Amino acid sequence: MVGAPLAGGASTPELAAAVSEGGGLGFIAAGYKTVDEVRRAIEQVRVRTRRPFGVNLFFPTKLKMDAAALAEYGARLAGEAERYGVKCGKASWSDDGWGGKLELVERKRPAVVSFTFGCPDRAVVTRLQNSGIAVWCTVTSATEATIATSAGVDALVVQGAEAGGHQGSFDDTDAAPVGLLALLQLVRKATHLPLIAAGGIANGQGVASVIAAGASAAQIGTCLMLTPEAGTSTPHRAAFANDAPTALTRAFSGRRARGIVNRFMRDHDVAAPRAYPQVHYLTAPLRAAARAAEDADGINLWAGQAYSLAEPVPAAELVARWGARARAALPR
Repeated sequence: MVGAPLAGGASTPELAAAVSEGGGLGFIAAGYKTVDEVRRAIEQVRVRTRRPFGVNLFFPTKLKMDAAALAEYGARLAGEAERYGVKCGKASWSDDGWGGKLELVERKRPAVVSFTFGCPDRAVVTRLQNSGIAVWCTVTSATEATIATSAGVDALVVQGAEAGGHQGSFDDTDAAPVGLLALLQLVRKATHLPLIAAGGIANGQGVASVIAAGASAAQIGTCLMLTPEAGTSTPHRAAFANDAPTALTRAFSGRRARGIVNRFMRDHDVAAPRAYPQVHYLTAPLRAAARAAEDADGINLWAGQAYSLAEPVPAAELVARWGARARAALPR
């Protein structure tokens, strides 16, 4: 069992270590952090566990963007800025410290480095592998799986439509995402690599199901977000107690991501442009202010479709339970 990286707040060294201590593979999310913050997180995990863990990096991409639509969206958010008493952020592009983070993981040598939003070239993959690091890449289609296989990665994280948070697609397509079961079959036809299934997996029975469908492991994220080790905010935790649907939206970051539907999503999704990470930085002060005010209607409530099954139980206990139930279910 693999713990999803959970970039943007829920990821903590305590959670990564707890997942690994429970018999899984914990992950540190490097996304949105500085190089020094990632370094400290890696060091803190190693204080808490001697077991293997991974680090997830955002692959930097510059996708085609409509500058006029982005400017219009910024103007549209003036009312939100007034509501929360802050100014919108600067809608700028960033590579998320790509070069520095690559150098850091090469030096710190976690067991695994995974990539989201794209796949580095073979030279980068080989560089990490030569340092004793396994390289994984998140894919959302058979085409992406073929690209990543050609780059020489060791395994693929196959992310289905059910997953919470950002869709890891290379091109941030508007096409309807494929459900996990169908996607596993399509990707298996395209590659020989081990597959880690992600999306809507919430318990041991779910883990067993994807193993039976051909995956080598299951990645769970949303159902770790209520654990005491997770950095999930108070309003985000409270939203898990409701029965609101989830939906894909660009409203918070400019890239499609699945979250629990709230006021901000309803008010702004229709106008949100395809512009990542520009919209992420534009809305960051609004979301921070809403979070401080414990207003769940103004923040990104990332969650997968099975979020109602999450439990406020220590992560190591959950991972051990899921593993035991999966093993019990698989012989059948």
